[in-house]
Amino acid sequence: MWKLNISLILVAVIAISISRRMRLSPKYERNDKKVREISDWNALDRGIDPTIKDGEK
Repeated sequence: MWKLNISLILVAVIAISISRRMRLSPKYERNDKKVREISDWNALDRGIDPTIKDGEK
């Protein structure tokens, strides 16, 4: 039983150390700062309905 506990602790330590080294981006897509227009996908992320034009409300 103690071998199981030690192996679980070892696996947990290895998993934590790997997760600290590999910093993943919180989003899959990066925003291009040069683009002025918001794509439909990014508009949905910001809560904007892309089917409604600017003049319509």
